Amino acid sequence: MTNLEAVAVEHDGVPVGCGDDVSVLEPRDVPLGGIRAMTVRRTLPQRARSFIGAWCFLDHYGPDDVAVTGGMRVPPHPHTGLQTVSWLFSGEVEHRDSLGTHAFVRPGELNLMTAGHGISHSEDSTDATRVLHGVQLWTVLPERHRDTAPRFDHHVPPAVPLEDGVVRVFLGTLAGSTSPVPTFSPLVGAEVVLGGGYSHTFDVDPSFEHGVLVDTGTVEVSGTPARDEGGAATAVGRDHLAYLPPGAGRLTLRAVGADARVVLIGGLPLDERIVMWWNFIGRDHDEVVAARTQWQTEIGADETAIRADGDPLAGDTRGADLAAPQGIPAGAVPSPSSGAPTGRFGTVAGHPHPPLPAPPIPQHRLKPRG
Repeated sequence: MTNLEAVAVEHDGVPVGCGDDVSVLEPRDVPLGGIRAMTVRRTLPQRARSFIGAWCFLDHYGPDDVAVTGGMRVPPHPHTGLQTVSWLFSGEVEHRDSLGTHAFVRPGELNLMTAGHGISHSEDSTDATRVLHGVQLWTVLPERHRDTAPRFDHHVPPAVPLEDGVVRVFLGTLAGSTSPVPTFSPLVGAEVVLGGGYSHTFDVDPSFEHGVLVDTGTVEVSGTPARDEGGAATAVGRDHLAYLPPGAGRLTLRAVGADARVVLIGGLPLDERIVMWWNFIGRDHDEVVAARTQWQTEIGADETAIRADGDPLAGDTRGADLAAPQGIPAGAVPSPSSGAPTGRFGTVAGHPHPPLPAPPIPQHRLKPRG
């Protein structure tokens, strides 16, 4: 999924609640553009927190009636320096990329795309989809791996039963289940479903920081050891993201009242600074500008037609928020028959729409964060 916020704004991201070692970050609604804009709820990045381990981007969407929203329609667009992680709760999404991959992702399945030095891809909900619901995440490729060769992985993790629930581990290791999908830094990612009133304690790596995104229900989250004996539980509502710092060797989740579903992520703290703008991750302003220039050249975009429509915030990605495609004039977009991408980002074959041109680069220099 491309990062296409209509107006770039910086989000305060002030925690809305705290336990002893748990803080809770609130989401914000981000329309992804178009007449019938698909809206996502974004919890990473924000001012209060840029990363959880190497996880740097988390969009949560649905359940959406695609007859109303139009579903997911993301034409070919580029990425550098990251991995994209697609996980669905309902619906079906078609993936095409410049490696020649043509794949689908369905509930309980993982699509992971490693951008490395550069790749382009498209994502579209299928005609069979009636309700679209899922999460899209990115992870930062660390410095020594950020120019690795691009690749695509698809994996269907087994459902690991709990006493009153189930866990599916799509990255890393949890509850005795290990994903075979490669990552470039120590990570964990899993979907956990719990019956109402039920709790489960997971053994976790105490060197990791963790995040718990609540998809449905209300969940009490606690980590032990904590400053209070037994750890203080913090109630986390739907769409909110709980953050637990390193130090907890056990992580307890309890569904309060009704059944609950969460996405659990974690990893070693990322001791690096990055520039994340549009769909590119680099280490400084000039590197991102170079990637944008290369993409625009490869797709034959008309730079003279691309404008920010007078909005001084368009393209300002201090909160990783970007200009929407409807803010780019039609004349700036290459026709499907012109400027087929070659080179660093390649060509996405078989997609009916032309690639997305990048928004204007901000007038100020992009500053690293992390």
